[in-house]
Amino acid sequence: MTENDNKNLSVRLIKSLIGKRDSHRRIVVGLGLKKINSVAILQDSPSLRGMLNKVAYMVKVE
Repeated sequence: MTENDNKNLSVRLIKSLIGKRDSHRRIVVGLGLKKINSVAILQDSPSLRGMLNKVAYMVKVE
């Protein structure tokens, strides 16, 4: 077990999904974000980091 197993990330949607790629919309919905300024607390993992990397221009990680 590594020390990152229990870390959580707070992800906030800061830009609208209007006019964005369909694949990026699906990623944002998969993260559990629906409206601007909605926040999701997610467990840190490599797959989550990959999703956040794709939509980094629309979300803020706190």
